[in-house]
Amino acid sequence: MSDVPSIVRTLAGSCLVGRVIGEMDYLTRPTYLTLFGKLIASRHPCVVLDLSGVTFCDSSGLNAFLAAQRIARNSGASLALACVPPQLRQLLELTGADQVLAVHDTVAEAVTALGGEPLPDPS
Repeated sequence: MSDVPSIVRTLAGSCLVGRVIGEMDYLTRPTYLTLFGKLIASRHPCVVLDLSGVTFCDSSGLNAFLAAQRIARNSGASLALACVPPQLRQLLELTGADQVLAVHDTVAEAVTALGGEPLPDPS
């Protein structure tokens, strides 16, 4: 997997899912802010950030998630995080950001929580 900051877009039911890929730090924060802004500007009512591809995240990355939440709220969209790696989940919990950001174990849970259409059963 490449650590070049990127987001791969897919649709999950009625939600837009952005699989975040790479390291999130002070060097990549501006890139991710631009990518998050473009994702949210697509005008989907709910956006899920799938963090399964995040290889590292420090406070600058956390700040980017909080900024994305503000952008989404100001755009009338709902935002949720899904598939959060353990180290990042711990950072969210320690800082209290998990009280501001909707955090879910899976993309399907996030889509359902945001009121999106249920995902098809993979079985």
